[in-house]
Amino acid sequence: MTLRPSSFPPRPNNLYETEPWATEALLRHVDISDKTIWEPAAGRHKMARVLARRALHVITSDIVHYEVRHDHIFDFLQQDDHEMMLRPDGIITNPPYGPQNRDAVRFCELALQRTHGIVAMLMTAKFDSGSTRSHLLRDNPRFRAKIVLVDRIQWFPGSYGGTEDHAWFVWGPQSPFPSPPILRYEGKATA
Repeated sequence: MTLRPSSFPPRPNNLYETEPWATEALLRHVDISDKTIWEPAAGRHKMARVLARRALHVITSDIVHYEVRHDHIFDFLQQDDHEMMLRPDGIITNPPYGPQNRDAVRFCELALQRTHGIVAMLMTAKFDSGSTRSHLLRDNPRFRAKIVLVDRIQWFPGSYGGTEDHAWFVWGPQSPFPSPPILRYEGKATA
């Protein structure tokens, strides 16, 4: 498979909005019905709106407002969460990836520090192939699942579709009886 750069210009602040079906695919496997969820890269709230239909409460934040106001302006990578005094039951987001996925790795590390509950990150499907990520995946007893999206996400309205495969990477609470992570496949729901 040949990888080539996108023909689309990069978006400011890595604002790539997740189609609702991709979040719904996660929620077919992760129960958030009694949870307060923090969406820290909320953008225009496409993901947050889907989460709000299932969660007890959704807290939104991002580094700037994008036509929709967030609960907080907060730089997840740079600011200390004690500034907001949040202790959510879970953190679910499509983080900015950054060069060589370094920002995505840092997002995962910080999310795992900032909640003892559910963490779900939408990443490229090959995110788990990096040897520098074993502390998040292979060697992390909280890592629970990889949910591969069999349909591609369309990041640009009017385009023919995505060119990259994605998956949800899911961590849960620490358990005295850890079990091996599971692999699932999901896509757009069929009627």
